[in-house]
Amino acid sequence: MTLPKGPDSLCFDKDEFMKDDFDVDKFVADCRKRVQLEEMREDLEQYYRLLKTAMVELINKDYADFVNLSTNLVGMDKALNQLSVPLGQLREEVLSLRSSVNEVIEAIDTQLSKQDDIQKKKLCVLRLIQVVRSVEKIEKILHQNTKDTTSLETSSPLLAGQILERIATEFNQLQFHAVQSKGMPLLDKVRPRIAGITAMLQQSLEGLLIQGLQTSNIDIVRHCLRTYATIDKTRDAEALVGQVLVKPYMDEVIVEQFVKSNPNGLKMMYTKLLEFVPHHCRLLREVTGGAVSSDKADIVPGYDFLVNSVWPEIIRGVEERIPSLFNPGNPDAFYERYTVSMDFVRKFERQCGSQASVKRLRAHPCYQSFHNKWNLPVYFQLRFKEIAGSLENAISDGLEAAPAGSSYHLQVTEVLWSCVCRCWADQVYLPPLAHRFWKLTLQLISRYSTFLTEEVPTRASAYMDNALQPLHQLVTDSKNVVKDSIIQEWLRVTLSDCTHRYFETISDVLSSVRKMEESLKRLKQARKTTTTSTAGVNAGPSDDSKIRLQLALDVEYLGEQIQKMGLQQSDITMFSSLLELVQEARDLASAEQTGS
Repeated sequence: MTLPKGPDSLCFDKDEFMKDDFDVDKFVADCRKRVQLEEMREDLEQYYRLLKTAMVELINKDYADFVNLSTNLVGMDKALNQLSVPLGQLREEVLSLRSSVNEVIEAIDTQLSKQDDIQKKKLCVLRLIQVVRSVEKIEKILHQNTKDTTSLETSSPLLAGQILERIATEFNQLQFHAVQSKGMPLLDKVRPRIAGITAMLQQSLEGLLIQGLQTSNIDIVRHCLRTYATIDKTRDAEALVGQVLVKPYMDEVIVEQFVKSNPNGLKMMYTKLLEFVPHHCRLLREVTGGAVSSDKADIVPGYDFLVNSVWPEIIRGVEERIPSLFNPGNPDAFYERYTVSMDFVRKFERQCGSQASVKRLRAHPCYQSFHNKWNLPVYFQLRFKEIAGSLENAISDGLEAAPAGSSYHLQVTEVLWSCVCRCWADQVYLPPLAHRFWKLTLQLISRYSTFLTEEVPTRASAYMDNALQPLHQLVTDSKNVVKDSIIQEWLRVTLSDCTHRYFETISDVLSSVRKMEESLKRLKQARKTTTTSTAGVNAGPSDDSKIRLQLALDVEYLGEQIQKMGLQQSDITMFSSLLELVQEARDLASAEQTGS
């Protein structure tokens, strides 16, 4: 519908009224942006009059049609009734035609289904025909060679290899079509002939491959391996090489008696095993691309004789013929055997032709089996008892002084360092046990720390009796043999010398303790911590206090033993100074305990 055009002076567009989303409020708001409401009202009234005039003109133009509208509709019902009959007939005819078309479509679908079934049966027949043709073709090749007195047994190896390769190509097609024709009755009749061809082909391939390896005929070996690959029997070829070529060598080299009778027997055996690959697998590696000199054009892919032939026979031979190799009862011997064996594994990996071959080797079940045979947890337990037991023995001796020339003051500290070093030393540490030895290291340090923070000492250390035992023995053995005065002089001189050295040792220990305390105090002040001192009343005696108290008890015990030997403490040079030294240490320890 087209509205009449208004004058150009109107403040609005007439087409706005015909829009579906016309909104009065929006229309008024837009107009007010341009004119006042009074002017907008005048424009609307002007356009209203224009619309009214246009409507009157439209009615006048078609007035006759409006008047005659009712007259023209007279008899319309009768006309419509006359059309209903032919329309009904037409509907019936259309429905009948539709039914006929559906029947034709169903018939066509049935025929197409039958045709599809026929096509499938035709394909099955063609496959069966191809199976029969392949069987006849292979038998013809065999018969022709037999007739010409050039059978596979009597013909030249190279010719036999070429014939087998032709047969294998056809045999591969035969196998494909036979699988596709599975379940067909005719196939069951041909199966005996297929089985005969299969047996002949495998037997001939095995014999020819062995002959090629024995005579180092690279062409025959290449033909045989290519034939094995054609019939998808590469693993059979690798297994054959393992049994015929590898196993006899391993039976000869892997001998337990030889390993046990020679100091380096295991290493010598592994060396001979490593020599097998360069000496006996050169031809196979050259054909399959495992050698550097391999010609890319003549490579037969899909084989890995080192991984699937050599390695399994080596591991099987070692596990079956040298079971004692994995015995962890003697940790030193176990360490030697394990490291030599792992070195052999690394060298064998270097003989693999590629990184992919190394990955296949490490994923091989025999590789995992060989590593799992080594009972590393038991080996570690033996080392654990050995190392931890050494520290426990030192702890049981108490705060015994370290021997002269040691970097430490206490024997237990020196033993701790020795134990920690032993965890990571050659002949002990094994990389797969790194986490266990690290844990043991932490346990050793923790045990040492616990030992130094144990309960307050109440008696002299055990080393005092051990140190004085020779003097008591001297008195016992010399009695009634040497004059008492001489024995007393011996004791005085000996004890004076020992006391002098003991004084120096204790002075060093107390000096180290004092320096450690001062360092800790400075560290605490630097960190500005608010925690109380470990020597406080609630925290209990510190490690330093326990050391001072233990030294005081040891010196007092020494004084008692001097008197038991018949001497006076004043007879021993430096003893009074030693006693004063430890007494000061005891007083300092007591002051720490009382919090003063």
